[in-house]
Amino acid sequence: MSSKKILVLGSVNADHLVRVPRLPKPGETVAGKDYEVIPGGKGANQAVACARLGGQTAFIACVGDDAFGAVMIQRFKADGIDTQAVCQVADQMTGVALICVDSQAENCIVIAPGANAKLTTRRVQAQQALIAGSDYLLMQLETPLDGLLEAVEIAHNAGVKVVLNPAPAKALPDELLTRVDMITPNQTEAELLTGISVNDVVGAAEAAGKLHAMGIETVVITLGSQGVWISEEGNGRLVEGYSVTPVDTTAAGDTFNGAMLVALSHGESLDKAANFANAAAALSVTRHGAQPSIPSRDEVEKLVAGTKR
Repeated sequence: MSSKKILVLGSVNADHLVRVPRLPKPGETVAGKDYEVIPGGKGANQAVACARLGGQTAFIACVGDDAFGAVMIQRFKADGIDTQAVCQVADQMTGVALICVDSQAENCIVIAPGANAKLTTRRVQAQQALIAGSDYLLMQLETPLDGLLEAVEIAHNAGVKVVLNPAPAKALPDELLTRVDMITPNQTEAELLTGISVNDVVGAAEAAGKLHAMGIETVVITLGSQGVWISEEGNGRLVEGYSVTPVDTTAAGDTFNGAMLVALSHGESLDKAANFANAAAALSVTRHGAQPSIPSRDEVEKLVAGTKR
C-alpha cells in the first residue's frame, strides 16, 4: 500500500545545547559542558521524524537568510523532505533555542523565534495547493497563530486530516480546536487545555473526554514512561511505553508525533501506530540532541519486533 502524504507546518531552530549537572534556579549560575549547536525546532523535528521513518513528507516553514538556514534546507533534502515550501526570509535570523539538559535527562528551553515569526497568513495562503493536496496536516505551536488558523481552514475545507501537537503549552481558541481531527498533548498540555490534572490513566481518560466534547475525534495523550492514552469516540485505552534509560528527552514528543503519523499514513490502526511511535520515542531519548536522536525505520521495527507486548 502506498503511503499517504504528510505535510508538516512549523518551526525551525538552531538548538544551542549545554549539559548541566542540574537545572539552574532563578539568579543562579551553573557550570555546564559539551556545548553544541544542533538542528531543532518542533516543526523541523517532526518533519525529519516523518521522513526518516518512511513517510512521504513535505514541510512548510521559514528559516533565516543566514548560513544555518541554508544548511537546514540542505539537511531536510538529504532526509528526503519536500522543501518547496521552506522559505528563506530576508533580513531574518533562523530561530534559536537555548537548551539546558541535566544529568537526569530533564531539560529547560528558551526560544527566540526569528524567521519562525514570519510564517503568517500570507505565507500559508501561498501554499494552499500543497495543503489541499495532502492527506495529513501536522502542526505545533511555535509559529504564529494566524498562520495556523489559515492552514487549518484550508485543510478542513479540503478534507485533509488536521493533527495538532499543542506544544509548547498555551491556551487555544475554539476556532482552532473545533477544526482539529486529532490532538496529541502531553500531560502538561492536556491539563492546560482541559483544566484536569493528568497524572495517570484516570486523569488522562477524563481529559480525553473533555477534548472529545470540544469536537476533537481522536485524542492521544502522551504519559512519558507510562506510555500513551489513546481515545477514539470515547473509547480509551493505554498503550504501554518501552523501558529505556533516558539521556536526553528533547525530541521525544516530536519523534512520537512523526512516527505515529507515518504509521497511520501506511494504513496502521491507531493502537499499532501508537506502539510504533512509543518505540521511536524510546529510542530517541537514549541519544543526545534533537534531530540527531531520531531513529531510522529499521531501528524502530527491530525494537517493536523484539519486545513481547
